[in-house]
Amino acid sequence: MPDLISALHLSAPEATLAVGGLVLLMLGAFMGEKSARLVSILSVALLVAATAVTVTGPLGRAFNGAYVADPLAVYGKAVIFLSSAVAIILGGGWMQRARIARFEYPILIVLASAGMGMMASSGDLISLYIGIELHSLALYVLAAFHRDDLKASEAGLKYFVLGALSSGLLLYGASLIYGFSGSMRFDEIAAYAATNPSPGLIFGLVFLICGLAFKVSAAPFHMWTPDVYEGAPTPVVALFATAPKVAAMVLIARTLEGAFAGSHDQWAQVLILISLISFAVGAFGGLAQKDLQRLLAYSSIANIGYALLGIAAGTTAGIQAMLVFMTLYVIDQFGFFAILLSLSRGGRPIRQISDLAGLRRDKPVTALALTALCLSVLGMPPFSGFWGKFYVFGAAADAGYWMVGAAGLVASVVAGFYYLRIIKLMWFDKAPEGIEPTDASPIEAKTIAWVAAAFSFPLVIVGLTWIEPLSRAAAVGFGAG
Repeated sequence: MPDLISALHLSAPEATLAVGGLVLLMLGAFMGEKSARLVSILSVALLVAATAVTVTGPLGRAFNGAYVADPLAVYGKAVIFLSSAVAIILGGGWMQRARIARFEYPILIVLASAGMGMMASSGDLISLYIGIELHSLALYVLAAFHRDDLKASEAGLKYFVLGALSSGLLLYGASLIYGFSGSMRFDEIAAYAATNPSPGLIFGLVFLICGLAFKVSAAPFHMWTPDVYEGAPTPVVALFATAPKVAAMVLIARTLEGAFAGSHDQWAQVLILISLISFAVGAFGGLAQKDLQRLLAYSSIANIGYALLGIAAGTTAGIQAMLVFMTLYVIDQFGFFAILLSLSRGGRPIRQISDLAGLRRDKPVTALALTALCLSVLGMPPFSGFWGKFYVFGAAADAGYWMVGAAGLVASVVAGFYYLRIIKLMWFDKAPEGIEPTDASPIEAKTIAWVAAAFSFPLVIVGLTWIEPLSRAAAVGFGAG
């Protein structure tokens, strides 16, 4: 019994979300659709409470090593839970205006967050799979949340079918690893791999990496990303672009550095290849896009390639670089999607890149915020995106992968075309004659957009004084390299 109590104490963040989500589900079921706003508010409070439980809770291992609470998990879960809370805030008002507000929306995000928390704390192959499936099942439903929209239904179906395929790859890889090592636990797999390296174990690892790469939409496992980003409701896409990617990146780091640290030379080659393909697909694929959300999909593919470089380095500095990059990336993405949610004409959302022409006349502050965010994701100094890439490329160069870092810089230059095109349209092109003025912006979307843009510069200078030591402590506490 003391062991069970200790285990429940360690897993309190996920337990808080699971129990709280079920309570909110009962509340919504009894109150009906009129409870949507109340459930959203309580869901945000629940996620903030789970964050507080995470950062103040004890560290250790539970459930025979299947659950790990260490500094890396704490850092990752804090970013995940707060990102999910922001996604609920962004989505609540949009759902009301689109007349599709349902109390299930925030509850699905809460339950997905419980799965993402499990991913960040996975200590064996079973908890890894449970975390992935718990969050994935909720995301499949969220992708098709707008049931009357054909594109949303198509997005949900594509995401589900390709997600099932990736789960098959992941399970096949996990079964091979278990078959050769005789254990599910990452520490025991690491001990076996260090003394008994075998092609079968590496073969299983490759399949496992392929399954995990799907979850972060890294090329060539990105097929679902542009269509889902285009078809799913915009606030849902904002969630897809942030919290699940952080959870998957932490899980990839934990799996590779925890279970296969001795096989770094083998899996680093796979990650580098995935990074290079992601650079190319993200940079060149985005050039032909006309839809803003599809453009952001290709941008996310390229940026995940940058983050994977940090893990490929196989060092403490590399893990820290990945955490810094993902934290800054999440803030920029929320800024982008908040601006998309704040822009409409005649009640119709602005989705085409060409619709941004002349935005400086109607909304000069929003145009300025979008300019700052474009320059940040581009990696222009001294914006936040520059610092994220500075850490990642520095860690890659220190590990001897400076040529890969140079390829990433070239991809950034290519991607600069579509970011600079947005800036040109807003500031130098004229809006078409007779076009309606933009509608008044919702307060929640406008506020989040402006705060994210202000963080990209100059607040990032202050923010890094907190993010840098916290991410270093998380990487050191994890013990990579």
